[in-house]
Amino acid sequence: MEQRQIEILKITPLRGPNMWTYRPVLEALVDIGALEDSPSNTIPGFYERLSAWLPSLIEHRCSYGERGGFLRRVEEGTWPGHILEHVTLELQNLAGMPGGFGKAREVSKRGVYKVVVRAWQEDVTRASLYAARDLVMAAIEDRPFDVAATVAELRDLAERKLLGPSTNSIVDAADDRDIPAIRLNDGNLVQLGYGAKQRRIWTAETDRTSAIAETISCDKPLTKSLLQACGVPVPEGQIVESAAEAWEAAQDIGLPVVVKPSDGNHGRAVFTNLTTQSEVETAFAVAQEEGSEVLVESFIPGDEHRLLVVGGKLVAAAKGEAAWVTGDGKSSIQGLIDSQLNSDPRRGYDEEQPLNPVRIDSAARLELERQGYADDSIPAEGVKVLIQRNGNVAFDITDRVHPENAKVAELAARVVGLDIAGIDLVAEDISRPLSEQNGAIVEVNAGPGLLMHLKPATGSPRPVGQAIVDSLFATGENGRIPIVGVTGSGANTLVARLLARLMHLAGQRVGLACRDGLYHDRRRVEAGDRTGWTSARKLLMSASIDAAVFENDLRVMATEGLAYDRCQVAVVTGIAPDAALPEAWIETPEQVFNVLRTQVDVVLEDGVAVLNAADARVADMAELCDGEVILFGLDSASAVLAAQREQGKRAVFMRDGKIILATGAAEEDIKGLVVPPALLEQPEAMLAATAAAWALGMTAKLIAAGIESFGLD
Repeated sequence: MEQRQIEILKITPLRGPNMWTYRPVLEALVDIGALEDSPSNTIPGFYERLSAWLPSLIEHRCSYGERGGFLRRVEEGTWPGHILEHVTLELQNLAGMPGGFGKAREVSKRGVYKVVVRAWQEDVTRASLYAARDLVMAAIEDRPFDVAATVAELRDLAERKLLGPSTNSIVDAADDRDIPAIRLNDGNLVQLGYGAKQRRIWTAETDRTSAIAETISCDKPLTKSLLQACGVPVPEGQIVESAAEAWEAAQDIGLPVVVKPSDGNHGRAVFTNLTTQSEVETAFAVAQEEGSEVLVESFIPGDEHRLLVVGGKLVAAAKGEAAWVTGDGKSSIQGLIDSQLNSDPRRGYDEEQPLNPVRIDSAARLELERQGYADDSIPAEGVKVLIQRNGNVAFDITDRVHPENAKVAELAARVVGLDIAGIDLVAEDISRPLSEQNGAIVEVNAGPGLLMHLKPATGSPRPVGQAIVDSLFATGENGRIPIVGVTGSGANTLVARLLARLMHLAGQRVGLACRDGLYHDRRRVEAGDRTGWTSARKLLMSASIDAAVFENDLRVMATEGLAYDRCQVAVVTGIAPDAALPEAWIETPEQVFNVLRTQVDVVLEDGVAVLNAADARVADMAELCDGEVILFGLDSASAVLAAQREQGKRAVFMRDGKIILATGAAEEDIKGLVVPPALLEQPEAMLAATAAAWALGMTAKLIAAGIESFGLD
């Protein structure tokens, strides 16, 4: 008897738009073997085990289009490939990646399926796929399966592999504006836009964040002196080199004081409201270990606030709150912290949790000593104990910031020179001007955290990602360069090369990736076939490229996906009757069509699809295009071209040896054209490139010059 098993034969990452969807997916080739004869309704207890382990599958609507639709399919009978798809998506959902696309389709070999799932991040999706296989097999074989442990492992992997929440908020905001994004490393370095129109972010820093400004912000005394010179209120302070000098400075400044590292961050080793020599000297010793120098400055009464300034404007503000516990006469202070503070689900080390756990560090220990307590002290019932005077700046107060205080924060960011700045401000009441309450700015921070504004402990989330994107791209800008994709069974390389030549004559620095190599502005930097995803990405990441032309064949599109999300012009030269890719199970004309149509699917609304009118299947792609369609063909009497022109649309064809550009009944011919031999041998390629150039706004005169000079350089 054949063993029932689910075997994952191969996983193909499709990293861009593909025959399945616009987003990256993993396409798994899965062999279910003898399970082809065992749909889910024939396996005793399978439905009960699966629905008990993953009750959230109730939200999967599936083909019925209603809540519970997928589980209904399982109960009625469906196959393991389909179940594997849904379980993979649900495990990703439980790991923090909600939603996503999924498909399961049979191939021509019995029992073998393509299971396709949205790939938020390849490593995480791959791990989810294998975990889903193990879970489904455990349910089939009635074996135990630790769902909680599996989800915990996947969540941990996701936290390590996915973009952080701050960076992700910016990328999501860019996506809302149809600005493409490319992740440049395993961390949070991301390119927004393509080629010469690109901008870069690294969490809350951008390519506009000055290194000088960042250095200034790390030097607290220098920052204070610059702010003070511009009229920004700051606390008086001195750099000290010994505990004795710290106490002397405290006396000069006037008690109470703050002692902190001059180059510290994240509030580490910051001691506030110090009033005695012992407190100052103790704080000095800790601060000296944390930073290179120690700063003593006057204590500003009030609460700590973080004001986020982006592009010179205040966009969000948060407030810190003191942490207190109340004695019960039985529990130690540490026990009270654990039960009353750290039990709050908003506290934790997860990036999705806005509040940090409270711990008894050196600053908290000093605060306790002032009140007569140690870590293991047991406060009497009803007695309130202060643990942390400031911290956990995660309570939104954006709408309460007084306009004058907003202007002071914006000025501080400009003085330091930061395009994105976290302004630490201390005030008793943020809704009143600082000048009325002796408030002051105590720090200016580069690369500020955004989580407190994206997911505040209380109050409304703020669209800080959108503010950062809007500061990088003016209204109407989307970071895109003209991109042309060429596919089909015609002379695609010739089309791509000729079109790149025409674009160069139009004054653009053109990147070209084709079978002849990889070109940067007419200079070949790599020889050989460079039609793949990796070569295309190299051009998209080049800041010296104003426009790009990519040759994409059936293999690239079926096994890698497109390297770009959308294009200005798509050229489809034809579909050969025998076109197929058996190694990818692309075997039928319909499957070939579904792969190649991807090039047309990604045309922008203001873009153009250039289609071969002589190929009926290619001409049928016109209805798939979001933008305009230009048809081309050698036969001027073509019924397809005639119908195109009757609708007032554009067409390119040859008549009496001349290239005709037609819009409806109007015609313009390219006169006196001397065509090079290489193009005479491939007239359809010449027409396709001509139509694409016309789609990009080039004149007949420029097109003629490009054709005649093609190959001369």
